[in-house]
Amino acid sequence: MVGNNSFKVGIYIRLSRDDGNLESDSIVSQRSLLNQYVKENNYNLIEEYVDDGFTGTNFERPSFKRMIKDIEFGRINMIITKDMSRLGRDYIGTGELIEKYFPNKNVRYIAINDGIDTFIDNTNNDIAPFKAIMNDMYAKDISKKVKTSLHSRMKEGLYVSGRCPFGYMKDPNNKNHLVINKEQAEIVRLIFDLALKGKTYHYIAQYLTARKIKTPASYYNYVWNTKCSTECISQEYGVWVDTTIKSILTNQIYVGDTVQGKTKKINYKLKKTVKNKPNDFIIVENTHEEIIDRETFNYVQTLLPKNVKRPEKKRFYLLDGLLYCGDCKHRITVRYQNKTGRSYTTCDYYRTYSKYHVCTTHTNNYDVLERVILDNIKEVCKNYLDKNQITDYIGNMEFEDNTLKIKKQIESLEITNNKLTENLDKNYMNMLKGIIDEEQYLRISENLKQEIANNKSSIDNLKNESSESNKIDEKQIEKYINEFLSLENPTRELIINLVEKIYIYQDKTIDIIFTFKNVT
Repeated sequence: MVGNNSFKVGIYIRLSRDDGNLESDSIVSQRSLLNQYVKENNYNLIEEYVDDGFTGTNFERPSFKRMIKDIEFGRINMIITKDMSRLGRDYIGTGELIEKYFPNKNVRYIAINDGIDTFIDNTNNDIAPFKAIMNDMYAKDISKKVKTSLHSRMKEGLYVSGRCPFGYMKDPNNKNHLVINKEQAEIVRLIFDLALKGKTYHYIAQYLTARKIKTPASYYNYVWNTKCSTECISQEYGVWVDTTIKSILTNQIYVGDTVQGKTKKINYKLKKTVKNKPNDFIIVENTHEEIIDRETFNYVQTLLPKNVKRPEKKRFYLLDGLLYCGDCKHRITVRYQNKTGRSYTTCDYYRTYSKYHVCTTHTNNYDVLERVILDNIKEVCKNYLDKNQITDYIGNMEFEDNTLKIKKQIESLEITNNKLTENLDKNYMNMLKGIIDEEQYLRISENLKQEIANNKSSIDNLKNESSESNKIDEKQIEKYINEFLSLENPTRELIINLVEKIYIYQDKTIDIIFTFKNVT
């Protein structure tokens, strides 16, 4: 063809993993076809662009990007592919390229097998948009089949993720089965031991970092982007962080269960994922050897809410993290007052939203409160050990069912949400009356709506809570009680092993929720 050598040609070749089993779509096959076409038509071949193993549902491909840059710099003005699906399977993006970008840059595009040539007026060009849609639908269908296959394998208990959870490695004889990595498993056990002693995520992270215990990222040979001075921790070991500790302590995989399906892709065109709800996780029990026994794991879960990192304080408070408002069920914190030289308690919810009157101060002298609570705990512990007395009590009264406590907590949260909703309505009326402007209303309503959502989430969690999840072995309880009673000044570790929560009411009433069934 006359003038064909005036075109500066770039041939584009793409093969995705999904196409890898088709010999006709192989890199070698596409290259041979395109080179033959260029030779037969006496085109001037400038560059070859190859994306091997990249999906056509998006355009985040290295060689494709390089090709676009060469178009921008005028290095090429003609693109040839085997067919339109090699250029891309996203019908919107492919359509933008063929209908707008290429014409705007005066670039000629040819898809050999589809008979498309943008410099020639033919019917094949007219049906190109429909071909793009068919290619997109093919990609969507493949995505569904892959997803269905993965879900099916997950439900069988086969481990299908690429990277193994810390503490495990893939079985050399079966890539879908996990076996224990002895070195990493010892670190996991250490983390759980520290959690059993009441240590916070932050404490555990600092403890492991100070002892130069390698982080999961270090084991996975993660390449750090930040520059490290000679004074910082060696990159060989890494720095442990609170979130890593939390993810290990809450990962059910360590009891021998395969837990998958925690995330999902937004759609087949995007790599971005979102978290699934716990109810949507795919869990298959007893698929591999445990690192942590189930009883210990479940008990640690009851301790975690008490062990969360609290603001750093100059003074240590034995009951810090265990105190809750009996009226609104939010945390009660302990603060030191310099003027009076004493520590006092206050409801966090009241302190944050005092102007909305959602709760009251719940102010108490902490030292007095601690003595009263410890005396109460000692009395209950003595009764617990007095077998004869307990036997007498059992004949005349029933233990309070844990479900009743949960019901009370749910009712309290629902009452709180009703108050918040009323405040939300009042603020709306205040805006209509001109008492507050729209900006103030939006700021206030956003905070109130967030609190309502948080409370609803707490209600859902309480409804799903197992009545047995907060109970521990009777012999273990007796061990803790005997140790507690033998000490004049009990340790925090003992306290959190005996007490689940302590509710303080505005009328000074105290309700102690023990980790065991108690009689009073």
